[in-house]
Amino acid sequence: MKQEKVSFRQLMALLWAGLLGPAAEWLPSMVTERAGPAGWLVPLLALPVLLAALLLAAPCAWATSDEDLDEETLAAQQTAAVTPDPAATPVPPEQVYAISDVDNPGEEGETRIEEGTRPDFVEKLLEVARGELGYAEGPHSFTKYGLWSGDANAEWCAEFICWCVDQVDQRYGTNLLDVVYPNYSGQNTGRDWFIERGRFVYRKGNCPDWGYQWLLGSDHLLQKNEYIPRAGDLVFFSYNEAGDTEHVALVEYCTRDAEGNVIIHVIEGNNPSSVQRNSYSLNNSQVLGFGACEDVVGTTMRYGNRGDKVLWLQQALHTLGYLEEKHLTGAFGGNTRRAVMDFQAGMEGKTVNGLADRETQQAIAAALAEMAYNDPNSWLVTD
Repeated sequence: MKQEKVSFRQLMALLWAGLLGPAAEWLPSMVTERAGPAGWLVPLLALPVLLAALLLAAPCAWATSDEDLDEETLAAQQTAAVTPDPAATPVPPEQVYAISDVDNPGEEGETRIEEGTRPDFVEKLLEVARGELGYAEGPHSFTKYGLWSGDANAEWCAEFICWCVDQVDQRYGTNLLDVVYPNYSGQNTGRDWFIERGRFVYRKGNCPDWGYQWLLGSDHLLQKNEYIPRAGDLVFFSYNEAGDTEHVALVEYCTRDAEGNVIIHVIEGNNPSSVQRNSYSLNNSQVLGFGACEDVVGTTMRYGNRGDKVLWLQQALHTLGYLEEKHLTGAFGGNTRRAVMDFQAGMEGKTVNGLADRETQQAIAAALAEMAYNDPNSWLVTD
């Protein structure tokens, strides 16, 4: 329990009360006795003195000073006096935004890179995204995209894209969200979602914790900047050596400038506070890689990997008789590695290492095709 303290002002109030108490008792009787018939004037003459005493005593008795407060109350008041209201004066967190390295995007001399046939949903998605150009966040980073995702004040580059995908699903009855595109808001969640489905293309051609990549149908490993993103792909940006994804944008199209450099033209949100078009060089060091909206790349698989491509590998090995059905889990464990090694043992000149690299996967695909060709049931014609 705290020890109560008497302040200077409280002490003065007690002193005034001690002096005025006796005076109030004997002064009136003494003055009235001496005044005689004029005694009725005594209260009027005493009134100025009484008022003066009250004016001097009131500040002492009733005013609250810092000395009257305990340490905790005083500290709380001082803190409240100097601490701004967060709602009134928000302090934005430190943030690094994707920086365009293209001086004059769309200038003469750039030629559009032809992509060939694209899925129908790509143009629908771009149509929705274009309709959002110019949208700006409100106070405290409020956006309808963040509100849709569950956090109205969140950083919203991913939320913008997910919202656009959801709008396509609602307007056209497609099923894109969490099937073709991830529904996410976390830092690396979108990148990892594409990796597990075998559709993340690293700009430098090597997928960390997996292995080298190659474009499907090619006869060589993917080289740095060889993959040119196409409309509907997502561009993931990283600003640190760890490769964490900090920003994402939607590819609208790509061009090639007069010097032959590939320019990626995107629609993006939250860079820094609105939906806008922007352009980045394919060689931009901030570009980590691409989430492809179609299956365009193969990736080396190894122990510890998991996802759709791993499940395909397991199903293929099971069909070829190398893996039991109970091990079709989508997770590359010891049983899958042994099955890969058993298959590699039958490959001429192949090092048996348990890695499902490009040569191994192509050999497995060829073995499946040969099995299907030699299966009499595959030649049956049914109505």
